[in-house]
Amino acid sequence: MTVELITIRDYEARTREPDRAHPLPKQLDTQETSEMLLHEELSRARIRDFYQESQALRPWRRARAAHRWSRLARWAADRSKRFED
Repeated sequence: MTVELITIRDYEARTREPDRAHPLPKQLDTQETSEMLLHEELSRARIRDFYQESQALRPWRRARAAHRWSRLARWAADRSKRFED
C-alpha cells in the first residue's frame, strides 16, 4: 500500500471543497466599547469647552497681568528712588 502525501491546498483543489473548520468570528462586546467611546468623547468635549472658555478670557487675563506688572514696576521704581539717597 502506498500513500501519496498531498497538501491541504492540493486536496481543496481536487475536491473543490475546503475541508477546514472555520472558526466563528469573535463576538465583540460592543456595548462596553461604545460606552468607553462615549466617555472618551464626552471628556474631549469638556476639554474643548474649557479650552474655548480660556481662550475667551485670555485678553482679560493679559490686561490684568499687564496692570499687575505695571504696578510692580512702579513700586520698584519708587523703592529704588527712596534708597538712592
